[in-house]
This record gives sequence, structure tokens and C-alpha cells, in this order.
Amino acid sequence: MTLTELRYIVALAQEGNFSRAAEHCSVSQPTLSVAIARLEDELGVQLFERGKGFVSPSDVGRRVVEQAQHALAEAEKVRQIALRGRDQLDGTLRLGVIHTIGPYLLPQLIHSLKEVAPHMPLVIEENMTANLADMLRDNELDVVIIALPFDLPGVLTRSLYDESFKVIVPKGHAWEKRDAIAPEEVAGDEVLLLKAGNCFRDQVLGACPQVSSPETDIRLGHSIGTIRCMVASGLGVSVLPDSALQHPYTSDMISIIPFADPAPSRRIALAWRAGFVRPKAVEALLDAVRGLNSAAYRLLV
Repeated sequence: MTLTELRYIVALAQEGNFSRAAEHCSVSQPTLSVAIARLEDELGVQLFERGKGFVSPSDVGRRVVEQAQHALAEAEKVRQIALRGRDQLDGTLRLGVIHTIGPYLLPQLIHSLKEVAPHMPLVIEENMTANLADMLRDNELDVVIIALPFDLPGVLTRSLYDESFKVIVPKGHAWEKRDAIAPEEVAGDEVLLLKAGNCFRDQVLGACPQVSSPETDIRLGHSIGTIRCMVASGLGVSVLPDSALQHPYTSDMISIIPFADPAPSRRIALAWRAGFVRPKAVEALLDAVRGLNSAAYRLLV
């Protein structure tokens, strides 16, 4: 049984005439007749009743023709998927991004990507680095945007930009008028951190090792937005990435103070499997990053 034979029986059922069905399929009448007879022999049933001047599907023939129509429709879907696959910028791209990047980068990135690949919408997964790594490895995501280092066998990375860290304090804090803060000054129980498991928390602890170690719920936040609000309320001080302190995330209830040089920073990268079949989609993302216009990002692409 072949798709061609299924096309022939569907055409014959629709046309009710061998000659017209053959013309519809762009083959000779003998070719169509032989193919249908061969299919009937293979299936062991008579699909069509033949009489002088008419051809009509049998009872079983009608059911077979109906199923053949479904099969041909599904086969056409396969063909369309393959056709779309020829254009690597046509179709959804599954993008993973860590929590401390997504809300700040994605609005700009998507706007820029629309100019580069207007027919490549993003399916976005926001998660922690370890979970994104598993999803990338298991082909549940196509590409991820993470902070380096990111070492995963069979995965390629490309640096996108560097981003400085800044100190934030509530209005009226003793540091409010300072021009810069040294990393070793960020210490004590008033420093607010993200909860364990977040890579940005680890980067802050690496940059400011004097931050005291006791962990209480008061000093921990689930998100950068929560940390920013806790600082604004006067609970303590914190360290945030520069992108989280640009408009519209600024507040008249906090002051932003840069670190003294060399300021701690993080490097953001794009990662994808070495065998990913849409390399042009990766290039489109890189082009979109090149189109970003933010003081928070020191582009590397």
C-alpha cells in the first residue's frame, strides 16, 4: 500500500469515473486501474463496485476511502513541516533563560528579534541554571541564556555581554552620598540576598566574600524584584545587576551606587547543543543581541 494508491482510490471515489480520476491524478487510465486492482488484491476486498457507466465505492470501500483521506491529510502535514524546516527562521524557538536575566533582557531582545526573524516566535522557559542545563541536554529547549561559567558536554557557548553589579541602599542610608563602594564593604546582616540555588546569589557572594553567612528568611528573597522592594522598605542593602536598575525598574525610594573599580560583573552567554539543526536561528539571536541598546550591557558579539 502506497500513498499514491491511496490518492488514486480517493480520486476515483470523488470522480466516479476511471477516466476523470486518472486525469485528476495526471496518470493514464490503465495506470490508475492497475494500481487500484493491485491494492484490492493486497487488501483482499473489493473497494469499488463497477458497472456499465458507473463506479461506486463498496461499503468497506467507503470506509477505506475515508481513512485514506485522513492518511493523506496527515502525510501532507508531514510535508508541510518538512518544508517549514527548510527555513530555519520559520517556526517557534524554545528559549530558556535564568530568572535574573529574563525580565530585563527579553523585552528588548524580542523587539530586536522581530526585525531579524519575524516568523520565529519564542517559547520561553524561565528557570534556574541547573534545570535549564537538564532541559537543554534532554532536547526540551533549543537554546538557553545563562551566566558563565556553564560547562555541559556537547554544548557550545557564545558570550553575549558583560554586566556590572551595583549596590542599592534605601533613601537616607549612610552610603547614599557615596560615589563608590568597595566590594569588601558590603558585609553584615543587613545585606539582602536571593535564596540558595540562584547563580546570581553565588556571584554576589563571590564578589563580596565578607557577606555574613547566617541565612534567615528576613535576609533572603525569591526574586530581584522582591529584593528591590525590601531595600526600598528600609530592611537592608543589596547588590543587583545593572539591567535590573534601568528604567522602568528604578525607584525614588532607593539609591544606586557603583562599585569601585574594578567593579564586579557577570558574563552572559548563549548556549546550544553542538548538533542543533537550526544554526541560523542561533545566528538570528546573536544578531538580535547586537541590536540591543542599553547602558547595562557591554556587548561582546
